[in-house]
Amino acid sequence: MSSTFGSLFKVTTFGESHSKGVGAVVDGCPSNLSLCEADIQKQLDRRKPGQSRLTTQRKEADQVTILSGVENNLTLGTPIGMIILNQDQRPEDYNHVSEIPRPSHGDYTYQMKYGIRAASGGGRASARETTGRVAAGAVAEIYLSRAFGVEIVAWVSAVGTITAPDPDVQAVSREGVDESLVRCPDFETSVKMVEAIEEVKFEKDSLGGIITCVCRNVPAGWGEPVFDKAEAKLAQAMLSIPAAKGFEIGSGFTGTRMRGSAHNDRFVQKGDRLGTLTNFSGGIQAGITNGEPVVFNVAFKPTATIGTPQDTADFAGNIVSLAGKGRHDPCVLPRAVPIVEAMAAMVLADLALIQETRK
Repeated sequence: MSSTFGSLFKVTTFGESHSKGVGAVVDGCPSNLSLCEADIQKQLDRRKPGQSRLTTQRKEADQVTILSGVENNLTLGTPIGMIILNQDQRPEDYNHVSEIPRPSHGDYTYQMKYGIRAASGGGRASARETTGRVAAGAVAEIYLSRAFGVEIVAWVSAVGTITAPDPDVQAVSREGVDESLVRCPDFETSVKMVEAIEEVKFEKDSLGGIITCVCRNVPAGWGEPVFDKAEAKLAQAMLSIPAAKGFEIGSGFTGTRMRGSAHNDRFVQKGDRLGTLTNFSGGIQAGITNGEPVVFNVAFKPTATIGTPQDTADFAGNIVSLAGKGRHDPCVLPRAVPIVEAMAAMVLADLALIQETRK
């Protein structure tokens, strides 16, 4: 099973949802980069459970400890090991599903692939695994910000059938996004989203939605044709996130309804460089960044674990009624925002280092 992502900026995550801890090893981070645990903790705090009434009430501090690769708050160029200890495991919550593959989970597929699976919480298939990704992504973000001025901001743009108006991608900020419990920067839409999530929570059901992400100040020239195009690496990264079911960049599927004369991004002079009047390409053309903001959407399915009883089959094929127990998000979107940012940072850091080798 591959738990490593990246070519030069390599990230390996480890741990299960109810093991002693989770974490990541970052190999390839440049040396002499100022880094401390507080830099990483900011993003972990945005991902951790129990942060609002809209999220799972599992209580995890998600405090990161840097084990290696950093000395006197400077990276050494050697592997950066980070661990986050689990503190609120309840494996007993999963005793009732020991012989029942939960609908839309990894229980059946992991059992078929390995002949064994983690007894509780979904193991590596759990969103708990993404804690290590967020820690590693925070390291990638620091490198991108200090070396190139890259800024990455994601937000919830849709929950169920509720869709927010498009914000100014040059102006949207994490501070503005975090003013909302649901992490939607549009106040009126945010209120409706919160109400919808609270309603399905009360009804022991769940909702999905869309997260939009913008990466600003990405230099032109990043991306490796033809199989490692920038958008292809982003798509792989985003679709590796638990519950992610779709990816589109720039105009995405909307562009299929446009004519080429309207869709083409015409070039103009922008200061000391060429730029485009529009950005239907989403900041990437022919698999290479063009200097415009990289903008993409990620679709997330409704949370698979719900409290509403459902008829399904156990491993022996017997029809049983199953209602989810334990602590789960009625909508994964608010906590998935920093995960999307982390994966975007990991992709861009890798592409940046690859491009640096050409100099």
